[in-house]
Order: sequence, then C-alpha cells, then structure tokens
Amino acid sequence: MFPQSLIDRILAELLAQDVAATDTDPALVPVGVSNRHVHLSRPDMDALFGPGASLTRMKAMKQPGQYAAAETVTLRGPKGEIGKVRVLGPLRKETQIEVSVADGFTLGIKPPMRMSGKLDGSAGLTVIGPAGSVTKDTGVIVALRHIHMRPEDAVRLGLKTGDSVDVVVSGPRGGVMHNVTIRSDEVSATEMHIDVEEANAFGLQNDALVRVRKV
Repeated sequence: MFPQSLIDRILAELLAQDVAATDTDPALVPVGVSNRHVHLSRPDMDALFGPGASLTRMKAMKQPGQYAAAETVTLRGPKGEIGKVRVLGPLRKETQIEVSVADGFTLGIKPPMRMSGKLDGSAGLTVIGPAGSVTKDTGVIVALRHIHMRPEDAVRLGLKTGDSVDVVVSGPRGGVMHNVTIRSDEVSATEMHIDVEEANAFGLQNDALVRVRKV
C-alpha cells in the first residue's frame, strides 16, 4: 500500500495540473477559502478525544499531507461558544485555533492577526471534545492571508518565501489585496489562503483565480 503522504502529494500535483491546463500564467493563483478550524497537539488530542485517539481522515486538502478530519470540537469563550469546528490533520507540536474576526466577537475574545505558527501573546479559550476539555491561554489567531507557492512558480515570478505581493481580484466585487505573504517550499501546492470574511468581501469562492502582482 502506498503511504498516505505520497497519495496526498500526487493529488496536489494533479490539482495543480488542472489549474495549469486552464491557464499557464504562473501569476494566476487559485483561491482556497478557510473556515474556522483547529490544529491539535498530541496532548490536547488525548484530552479531547481520549488517550491514543487518532484523527479520522475525511478529505485531503490541496497542501500535501494536510487533511480535514471527521472530528469536530466546540470553542467556548467568555461570551459564547461555537460548535462543530473542524479539526485538521495531521497533529502539530502546538495547538492552533484559527477563527474569523466575527468569531472573536461571538466568543468574546480578541485574537490577533498572525501568520500560522506565530502564537506568542495570542488569545485563549476553552476547547471541548467528546472526552474532555482543555483551556488554552494562547493559540487563537486570525490567520493572515498568504500564498503557498511551488518553488518553480515562485522562480518564474521572481519571488521567494517571505516576499509580500499584491493580489488583484476581478469581478463585480473586485479589488486589490495588499500585504499577501509568499510561502514557498518543495511540498507546497500553489494556492492562496484567505478566510471566509475576506472571500465574501471580494466575492470569491474556492478555486477562483486571482492574479499575483509583484510589489
């Protein structure tokens, strides 16, 4: 049997080829819209779903090795809670909870806008699972928009990891998104990640194409 990581990589490459088949311009990038979700550490997974529990792979994501799990949790803040929040796999070293600005109002917290993994001084809340709960002092962020990019696409555009670009959106609610960070490595599939609020503001859906403009 082939390892799941290889299967995910092949799926990501096929998806990238589908985009390339419609337009070979590397400046055109497909959009991935992120709803609220949770990445769990091993200790928090054990606390929420029981010792030794494993995530149930439900759907592969475009980024190789990433997937949506069948498991969900409830987020509880000082003012309210949000249920059925999807857990994404695989497990991480630290628990990270990504919500929208509006979710922060519902929960009664003020999560900072951060790049993934930048959790120092971020907001906290309680995560509730079927086997227990954990209260996190930090870990909740509003994820900054960014573009995962295959190295070959980045080279063609004269870009590298950490560069900031503009993204031009066409259509009736079109406009320009500034301060979009490039994240390029060998295991990336080219895709722009934005949250639901940003997608709604620009009238975007999953797999819509937007144009990268070098600053």
